[in-house]
Order: sequence, then structure tokens, then C-alpha cells
Amino acid sequence: MRKRMLEYIALVEKYLSESDTPESDVRMLEDLLRQIAFFQHERLIHLLVTLLFGLLFVLTMLYAAAFPSFAMFGLSLVILVLLVPYLRHYYLLENGTQRLYVLYDRLWKRMGK
Repeated sequence: MRKRMLEYIALVEKYLSESDTPESDVRMLEDLLRQIAFFQHERLIHLLVTLLFGLLFVLTMLYAAAFPSFAMFGLSLVILVLLVPYLRHYYLLENGTQRLYVLYDRLWKRMGK
């Protein structure tokens, strides 16, 4: 997903740097809206998964603090190891989607609307 988002952002930025016809601007705007919708859906799913892993991490740490055992600390560590990549991926999705909003606004203004 990271590669796809970065490539799409580069594609739209390249398109905006070139001068094209109003018809192609309309097609690009429609495509941009469709891609934003896809990335928003992906972002929502990853937000839910990230929140779930964060909640599981906090709950296992609280349980491990109340009833110390190596198994619970190990489980907390495993969840933390999984949580870090989810946070990183969600960060990319959030910032990439925000960047697409900015590109959408630029294209909208270029069309004179």
C-alpha cells in the first residue's frame, strides 16, 4: 500500500505540473476522488486494527502488572512488536490521504471552481 500511495501521489503531482486540457482535468479529478475513497477505506480499517492492538497491549500490560508472569510480559511484547508496524503504516496512510486532499484542492482551483 505504501508503494501504491507514493506512486499515485507522484503521478498526480506530475500531472499538475503539466498543462492539460479541461477534459483531462475532469477525468483526473474523478480518478483522484475514487483513489481518495479507496485510501480512506484502507485508513479506516487500519485505524480500527491499530486501536485494537493498542487496547490489547494496554490490557495485557495491566494484567501483567496486576498478576506478574513471564507469559503475560511475553504476550505484551509480541503485541507491541505487531503494534509498531501498524502505527507506522497508519501514519503513512493518514499523511498520504491528507496529501491527496491538498492535490485535490490544487486541481479543483486549477479548473477554476
